[in-house]
Amino acid sequence: MKHELTAVPLARASSDPTVGAGWWRDAVIYQVYVRSFADSDGDGVGDLRGVRERLPHLARLGVDAVWLTPFYVSPQADGGYDVADYRAVDPLFGDLADADDLVRAAHALGLRLIVDVVPNHTSEDHPWFREALAGDSGARERYLFRPGRGADGALPPNDWESVFGGPAWTRVPDGAWYLHLFAPEQPDLNWEHPEVAREFASVLRFWLDLGVDGFRVDVAHGMVKAPGLPDIGRGAQATLIGTEPLPFFDQDGVHAIHRSWRRLLDSYGGQRIGVAEAWAPTSERLALYVRPDELHQAFNFRFLNCPWDPAAMRTVIDESLAATASVGAPTTWVLSNHDVVRHVTRYGGGARGLARARAAALLMLALPGSAYVYQGEELGLPEVTDIPDGARQDPAFRRRPAVGSGGADGQEGADGQEGLRDGCRVPIPWSGDEPPYGFGAGGSWLPQPRGWAGLSVAAQTGDPHSTLELYRAALELRRAMPGLGAPESGQGGPRDEWPGAGAGPAVRARGMRWCPAPEGVLLFTRPGFACTLNTRPTPVELPSPGRPVLSSAPVETDGRTVRLPADSCTWWAM
Repeated sequence: MKHELTAVPLARASSDPTVGAGWWRDAVIYQVYVRSFADSDGDGVGDLRGVRERLPHLARLGVDAVWLTPFYVSPQADGGYDVADYRAVDPLFGDLADADDLVRAAHALGLRLIVDVVPNHTSEDHPWFREALAGDSGARERYLFRPGRGADGALPPNDWESVFGGPAWTRVPDGAWYLHLFAPEQPDLNWEHPEVAREFASVLRFWLDLGVDGFRVDVAHGMVKAPGLPDIGRGAQATLIGTEPLPFFDQDGVHAIHRSWRRLLDSYGGQRIGVAEAWAPTSERLALYVRPDELHQAFNFRFLNCPWDPAAMRTVIDESLAATASVGAPTTWVLSNHDVVRHVTRYGGGARGLARARAAALLMLALPGSAYVYQGEELGLPEVTDIPDGARQDPAFRRRPAVGSGGADGQEGADGQEGLRDGCRVPIPWSGDEPPYGFGAGGSWLPQPRGWAGLSVAAQTGDPHSTLELYRAALELRRAMPGLGAPESGQGGPRDEWPGAGAGPAVRARGMRWCPAPEGVLLFTRPGFACTLNTRPTPVELPSPGRPVLSSAPVETDGRTVRLPADSCTWWAM
């Protein structure tokens, strides 16, 4: 059985992006890194018009919404996450008319549009910060300026480190220091100042009035810092993010901000949503961001960081579902984004990494809740690991050396460039036999590998064995099979045990039941549906859970038993 057998044309659930209750609860949302998606004007950099022209690819892929990385006016010190004007489009990406056209075109195709908002920090070129550097005391109160320690205040106010490496403080000529949890060009805002809250409410309304369907909130866990800005007492602080409490992240005060934003979003029609990019030490802490009166979704980075290990995967899945169920929210699943090594490479690279990445995609899309797909993931793109130093633009490259950590099965640091993000941001291939592969007439801002011709959209379209057609088939089936998506908490499948699996009740979680399976295999059911994941490097035989409808690799079955290929995932109709 090959996955091409399931590629049956299906109608979209709705052509109107304002129809439906709680659309985000089981949505598949596609992340567009604007600089690297499609270039319409030949300058080598992707832009909003390029995104608009390529929307039919996303509609055909079968996603529900598109999330755009920042396209605002910015000096681009950190790929646009250093914003100088939150209400204007940077000329690099077009203008406001292009943004308006993009929103209308997406809605016409039944796609919702989500944009980034960056509330933790501004650009150093933002008018507020320029006023602060000029000595305006009122402007400085909007940021976190502090006197230094030691003789003549020559030492930073505390021991906090930038996520990009080095101290999180920079001294200005008059001796004061300002906080920047990221690059020095990204000064942190002071969210205790009421003017900051008023300004961002106005920014959100500006884009909601334009018609966007929601916001991905950058560093949603970072806007509030612990009182007194206490020392941490440890180095290598970036490695503690998401694993231990830190005084600059995941402070309780951020939730009042998100509650105010939820009220603002709810005041608009069309079910506008907020998505938290939030790192928290536990699944329970992360769930606080998606309580009924806060944001609608929060990225599940524990799933992204999970190694290729069935026990670890099951633990992350169970704990994630339990935590979000406790607050009545959907769980989100994500494998890659613009800040991490692509999962083909994290899973070992080459044929093995691709096989695992394809299997992980089917696992993710079978789980209850919402899923995120990063551009190029549907093409099976690997991390680009040989970008010349002179071409790199990630500020992390300039602030610290790359350190490969090894990791289990190449899960972390597989390319020897841990913390460097250019390799996952290389422009994606659309067509042709050589760079820039249809990206644009003027080349690409980061160099593309010579060997990507076979990975382009054009090359993979119509090939039943391609990763692109696997994703298309999976998203069609996800819409067609009633047991998939995001059922209400407690909804179960048609049976309590998988037939032939042996004694013992299956675990039940939000319409999902774990079933006994051979070592190295995960098996769960949902209403009328079963999913098997073989993480072993060799095939494994087991009783057939049903009729195979989609697999990341060809399976052999006689209707009674099935031989699962190594590193594969299969969907079954029951």
